[in-house]
Amino acid sequence: MKFTKLHGLGNDYVYVNCFEEDLSIVDLPELARRVSDRNFGIGGDGLILIMPSDRADFRMRVFNNDGSEAKNCGNGLRCVSKYVYDHGLTQQTTFTVETLGGTVTPVVSLGADGKVDQVTIDMGEPRFERAAIPMTGIPEERVREEVIEVDGTSFTMTAVSMGNPHAILFVDEVKEEDVRHYGPMIEYHEWFPERTNVEFIQILNQEEILFRVWERGSGVTLACGTGACAAAVAAHLSGKTGRKVTVHLAGGDLFIEWKEADNRVYMTGPATEVFSGTYLGEIPLK
Repeated sequence: MKFTKLHGLGNDYVYVNCFEEDLSIVDLPELARRVSDRNFGIGGDGLILIMPSDRADFRMRVFNNDGSEAKNCGNGLRCVSKYVYDHGLTQQTTFTVETLGGTVTPVVSLGADGKVDQVTIDMGEPRFERAAIPMTGIPEERVREEVIEVDGTSFTMTAVSMGNPHAILFVDEVKEEDVRHYGPMIEYHEWFPERTNVEFIQILNQEEILFRVWERGSGVTLACGTGACAAAVAAHLSGKTGRKVTVHLAGGDLFIEWKEADNRVYMTGPATEVFSGTYLGEIPLK
C-alpha cells in the first residue's frame, strides 16, 4: 500500500490516495491502529483516506490511532488540500471536501515553488446546542461557561461543535500535566455520549490564546484545527477576545476568524509533506 506522510503543525497522519489504492475490503480501523504505531508501523496520529465523492470534489475519511473514525479534522483538511493540489488531482485553488461533519471549502495559497504552503478553510458554522455536540440534557440548551468537575477539580467549560465535539476549558495557566491527567477524564465524561475533544485555553490578550488539546481517540497531539476554531469561538462568546485570533498550539500557530457577516469560521495555517513510501506490513481484511 502506497502512502504519504503529512503533518499540520505536527499533527501527523498517514495519508492514502484512494484514487489509486483500493481499500474496499480492508478493515480500516485495524489498519489505522497498525500504521499509526510509532514503533511497529509508520507512525502517526491516525490514518486519513483521500477518496472520490458523490457530493463534493473530494472526500476525506479520518481514523484516529485507536481505530475510531472522526467526523472532521482541520489539520487533516489542510494536508488533504495540499496533497490533492501538489499531486495533480486538481488544478483549482478552491474546491470542496466532504467529511462526516459536512462539506468544507479549502482555498490554497502557493509558495515560490508552486506548491501549497498555506491553506484557508471555511470550517462552517459553529453549533452550540447540547443535541449538536452531542451532550446529555435538554437538547436545545447551550453550554456556555458551565462548571464541570472531574477528580475533585472544577473547570469552566463551553461546548462547541465544529462538526465534531469540543469541550473548551478556560484556565489561568495551561499545564501539560493537567492536559494528560484531566483530558481523558473529560473525554469519557458521562455528559458526552460520543466522547469529546478537550481543549485547555489560556487567554493572552484580545488577539491571542494559548492552546493545548487532548484529542478524542488520539490523546495529546501537537495541534487540532477544529479545536482551535472551537476555542476561538468560545473565547469570543465569553467576551475574552475579538473575532480574529492567533491560536498558539504546541506545533505552531493558526489564524482563526469567526466572521460576523456569515457566522462561519475560517482557519488559515500551513501543511507539510514529509515523505512517501510503501507500507509492507500485513493489510488486515474485513
